[in-house]
Amino acid sequence: MTLDRRSLIGIGALAAASPALARQSSTLAPSDPNETIRLWPDGAPGGEGVTVTPVVPERSTDPSFHDRYAQYTTDPILTVVRPERPNGTALLLIPGGGYRWAVVDKEGLDVARVFAASGVTCFVLRYRLPADGWAAGPNAPLQDAQRALRLIRHRAADFGIDPRCIASLGASAGGHLGGLLAARRDETYSPVDDADTSSFRPDLNILLYPVVTMSAPYAHAGSRLHLLGSSPSDDAISRWSLDQMNLAGVAPTFLIHAMDDASVPLENSLMLLAALRAASVTTEAHLFQEGGHGFGVRLIAGKPAEVWPELALAFGRRNGWVTG
Repeated sequence: MTLDRRSLIGIGALAAASPALARQSSTLAPSDPNETIRLWPDGAPGGEGVTVTPVVPERSTDPSFHDRYAQYTTDPILTVVRPERPNGTALLLIPGGGYRWAVVDKEGLDVARVFAASGVTCFVLRYRLPADGWAAGPNAPLQDAQRALRLIRHRAADFGIDPRCIASLGASAGGHLGGLLAARRDETYSPVDDADTSSFRPDLNILLYPVVTMSAPYAHAGSRLHLLGSSPSDDAISRWSLDQMNLAGVAPTFLIHAMDDASVPLENSLMLLAALRAASVTTEAHLFQEGGHGFGVRLIAGKPAEVWPELALAFGRRNGWVTG
């Protein structure tokens, strides 16, 4: 299986890679997938004190692409992006947003369409946020991520995927959440149905410019604030820093970061890389000269980092995620 380099330069090029997209006007953003899965059939746990109202604002003024974010989510969902020719692999996408919101398109649907064009069945997670009054506090997003991975694995036959070939892809603060999903072994909620007998651990991890440390001077201040509050204890800072966790047994992990990232310092990935190597985790890291932060796929056309999906798929092939 190969990925055409042209499919890596953004939504316009994806139209050439997919007949369904090619039929759309080149001046209009791709339509949204119409298949979603509610994570919690009887409502998300611990919501008795939640009073927020969900919103999904649109930031783009260009009709050729969307740039939305989901804030105050109360009913977490997976949006399914099915490939035309599935290869049996799955990818849970966890977009970023500083734990203040979760972006919908840039690190979610846009990236999912690239991987779906290569045969991967994709699931974009819209998760709850830690400061919205959930009883679980900072564990609320992780509850959603664990539940999402379990649902995908439990329903693998419905989607024609191998339950042993489910990766996660987290970006920015979503990379921190993806790291928690990979590293944490504790169940963060009480089981609600048979899906919760499945494992929530991914078979491969892809982390884009991830938030890793909660310690100064390299912490992303916004992510730390919205996850842990304005005055976290030293113990909380340590417990929520990925590089301080027990990473033994974590699945193969692929790291991407741009060296000119002015929001989440490159040192975050370097610290995690060192910790993964110390734990003997199979790891590959790519540090690009330019790309900034939050580039997803659309914002790096013509830049060195535009090849990252191809590199991630190659890593997956070498490590048992992509087998076709």
